[in-house]
Amino acid sequence: MLKIRFLAISSLCVATAAPAQSIATLTPLVRNFVNVGDSVVALTNVTLIDGTGSAPKPAQTIIIRGNRIADVGATSSVHVPAGARVMQLGGSTVIPGIVGMHDHLFYMAAGGRSAQMSFTGPRLYLASGVTTIRTTGGRAPYAEINTKEAIDLGRVPGPRIHLTAPYITGGTGAGSMAEITSPDAARKFVAYWAQEGMEWIKAYTDIRSSELKAAIDEAHKRGLKVTGHLCSVSFREAVALGIDNLEHGLFTATDFDPQHQPDLCPPNSTMRVAVASMTSDTARSVIQTLVEKGVGMTSTLAVFEMFFPNRPTKDERMLEAMSPEVKTAYLAFRTNIDTAATPMLTVAALKNAMAFEKAFVDAGGLLAAGVDPTGVGGALPGFGDQRNYELLTEAGFTPSQTVQIMSANGAKILGVYDKLGSIERGKLADLVVLDGNLVSDPTVIRKVTTVFKDGVGYDSAKLIATVKGRMGID
Repeated sequence: MLKIRFLAISSLCVATAAPAQSIATLTPLVRNFVNVGDSVVALTNVTLIDGTGSAPKPAQTIIIRGNRIADVGATSSVHVPAGARVMQLGGSTVIPGIVGMHDHLFYMAAGGRSAQMSFTGPRLYLASGVTTIRTTGGRAPYAEINTKEAIDLGRVPGPRIHLTAPYITGGTGAGSMAEITSPDAARKFVAYWAQEGMEWIKAYTDIRSSELKAAIDEAHKRGLKVTGHLCSVSFREAVALGIDNLEHGLFTATDFDPQHQPDLCPPNSTMRVAVASMTSDTARSVIQTLVEKGVGMTSTLAVFEMFFPNRPTKDERMLEAMSPEVKTAYLAFRTNIDTAATPMLTVAALKNAMAFEKAFVDAGGLLAAGVDPTGVGGALPGFGDQRNYELLTEAGFTPSQTVQIMSANGAKILGVYDKLGSIERGKLADLVVLDGNLVSDPTVIRKVTTVFKDGVGYDSAKLIATVKGRMGID
């Protein structure tokens, strides 16, 4: 969840893998969204960006058998099995299913709107090509456990879900988060949610080092991992404590805030951090620390973009998905930002955040991405993940690098890269078919036609049609 303080907006030990799905395991409701249910499928003559970081390959064919990728290679050399359904896809691009690493199942928007997304969230994620998500902080954990189970059993459409426990934070006014005030309380919290099947713990802005350390140690003992949207603890301090992942990039790295003191979250910190020098010793030290310890970082540029003036933040698909009240409040908020005489944030600050992420990757860092459908409500499930692709290319990443960030790198952080995250023989058939050449046009990321999850192809447009006017309701 994103809270930008200076804007005063609301400002098993490891879960078992989801069972493999075939069309036979899906309920009639879910089958209604399936447009490819054949046991053997050949996607021919596509441009392939496989998620490994390799250069895009034209004229490729992918063979899907059951829920696995049986073969992939040049169309001239791949044998199409007899009886396979052949999909001639010249002019299309295929990428791995997106792995959304900050993809909540709740939604927050301008005007104080907050809603659990048991209906809209899973459908929009899947329709947009997001086949795996990490919830990265829950507000209604049992609703999310139930949603995961319903998807795993084929009762409702949606992505694979890696669950994160409710947030832990310090201080007062924790709201729906768990206020953790002692190391013992942190250990008990982790122990409880580990038994409930959570895979990750999420620390929030006011957590203290002693409680964070206790949570990390207990999580690792039980096979869980810990990430954080931090402030009171800096990135380098968190790495020293053993954290596994860090959220939001530059905007939450109080290493760059001259007012930072241990265990205190300075007010208006984001304003100072956003303009920090990316050529400073601090920047080099932060990046080197994360890289040397193998701590990944999650980019959430799509949600931060909503706070910057004169950005392309009124995607018609997004506005159609919003409930009328959410749409009105969102557009009013955006008008205020775009017409402010003195913007609180300038586009230069957004470019600075992009430069930090680019420098991190260039130094060998493991960057993943996710939408974070909170803030003022303009970063929607799935659509915001797609927008991250465009923003990362704006930051200077190549199409191959960006696809790798959004698929393989998330799978690596989750510990499932042996199963998914790239298009390789033997891996799960999680694939996204895009109408156009993504290599030459980043907006093609929005033109999803079919999303394969576990080898079953889902009709993107049909899924999206069911959520129109419901975002912010359910």
